Amino acid sequence: MPEISRFFGIRILMYYADHLPPHFHARYPGYRVSIEIESLAVLAGDLPGRALGLVVEWGRLHRSELLDDWKRARDTQPLLPIDPLD
Repeated sequence: MPEISRFFGIRILMYYADHLPPHFHARYPGYRVSIEIESLAVLAGDLPGRALGLVVEWGRLHRSELLDDWKRARDTQPLLPIDPLD
């Protein structure tokens, strides 16, 4: 599963040929979560509140890039890195 971004100890990843709806995965030590790209709602898993807030903020800033990478993943094309939060 390719890593597309990393910030504040949080890894953002996306699977190739993953199930709908379009989403990404975030990992933080001891936690995992799947986030829908369009609504930024948690689909599965959990993160501590502060980490989840950072992931949602990042997702809001990079929604179009996430959708582009989702399409690339569905077409088994290389995913593009997305800038981290500063």
